[in-house]
Order: sequence, then C-alpha cells, then structure tokens
Amino acid sequence: MDTELRDRVVLVTGASTGIGAATARAYGREGARVAITYRNNPDKAEKVAADVEAAGGQAHVVRLDLEDLPTIGRAAATVVERWGGIDVLVANAVRWGGDGPPDPGVRFEDVPLREWEAMINANLVGTAASVRAVLPGMRARGWGRIVLVSSSVAEEGLPGPGPYGTAKSGLYGLARSLAWNGGRDGILVNVVAPGLTLTDSRPGIPRPVTDALAAATPSRRLSNSDDVARIIVFLGSGANGNLTGEVIRDGSAAARAPHLAG
Repeated sequence: MDTELRDRVVLVTGASTGIGAATARAYGREGARVAITYRNNPDKAEKVAADVEAAGGQAHVVRLDLEDLPTIGRAAATVVERWGGIDVLVANAVRWGGDGPPDPGVRFEDVPLREWEAMINANLVGTAASVRAVLPGMRARGWGRIVLVSSSVAEEGLPGPGPYGTAKSGLYGLARSLAWNGGRDGILVNVVAPGLTLTDSRPGIPRPVTDALAAATPSRRLSNSDDVARIIVFLGSGANGNLTGEVIRDGSAAARAPHLAG
C-alpha cells in the first residue's frame, strides 16, 4: 500500500516522547519531512529527529506550547518557511495539568474553575489554533490530512476531576465540523482515541493492573506507541482516500482502563 508520504510535510505536535515520538519516527520511515514539536524537552525532541533521519525522513525541531497560542503560529510559520507548506497535522500535544494524568482521588467540585479554563484552553482551543495555523495552506493546495489525538477517557470518563476528559471529548465535535468544512477542499479529518497505551513516557503501572487491562481487550494485549502510530500514519496519508469525521479506537480502548486501575 502506497501511503504517498514521501516528501510530504508532517507537523507532529508533542512529539518528543510517547505516541508523538513514535508517530514522528513512523512518518520518517515513509520518507516524510517531519516537524517535531516540544514544550520542555528539546534534547528529547532532537533525539527523535535523529531517529527520523536515520529512518529515511527529514526532520526539524521547533517549540510549541498549547498554553501559549503565539508559539503555535510561529511553529507552523517556521515549518512553512523551511519546507514550503504543511500537508499533514497530527495534533498530539496535550496538557495534563500538574505533573501527569489527573488524580482519580480528587472530587469534581474541588477542581478550581481556573483549572477548567486552563485545561479547555490548552487541549481544545490550543488544538483548534493548531488546525487554524495549517488549514489555509491545505485549502490552497487542495489536499490535507488532520489527525486529532484524543483518549478513550473522553467516552469512558475517569474517576476524579473532569476537565481532561471533557476537553478530549471536544475534539470529536471539532473533527466533525472540520470534516464538513474542509472536505470539499480535499482535507480529511479524523480522531484517534487510544486506550491505555504502553509508552516510554508513562510512569510504571503495576503488572497485575496491566494484565487485568490486557485481559479485557479482544487481542488480550495493550497497545504500545507503535501500534497507535501506525493508525495515525494511515489516517494522515494518501492511503486514506475518503475516511473523514470518524473516531478510530485501538484495541486497548476496549478495556475500561480508568475503572480497573482506579
């Protein structure tokens, strides 16, 4: 299957670790030119860039912070200046809040409204800003692919506070609107909603928990970063001829991870 990605320009946000890094490497293996964004880990981003180039692609590292909207426009402009345009956007960057995933022990009513505002602004408004930065160029060329990375938490819920899942569920509506808005211009937009994914950036999870989660999936295993990356590469490629406005769930999403782990 020809992905038609050789020399295509791909912007992967949040690509210094985890699913984003695996996705950048996967696009590199297809011969794409990959822009890798980071917020706080330039050294890790440079390592991913080296991996992309070793795999046969080209790479460029640029800073982007979902909570600092001007950095989004500057990052896109830098990529356009370097390579002439952006063909594919993988909106993978995420703001967890604090140092990691939400604390399931926190009660909904104890979450300050400023945290709601920060979470929605970063994960939903920041993602929309990323799309706005690339959309005019895609329209002008009559071709584009946009993949928004959500989470199974958007559908399952999560014990504890709700801002993260709420923000991630908003990506579903964003994708549906964009699918209609961009379809006639050759732009396809989809959401990937992974379940619990084994990544290099996820803190250690006790083996009994991961075993229980794996047993609750059809394949009896949890996805890793490369599994999710391959889904993203297909959706953001020429091999995807007319799939748009959909939510694609990986095998891990079948396990109700937050509830089993909580």
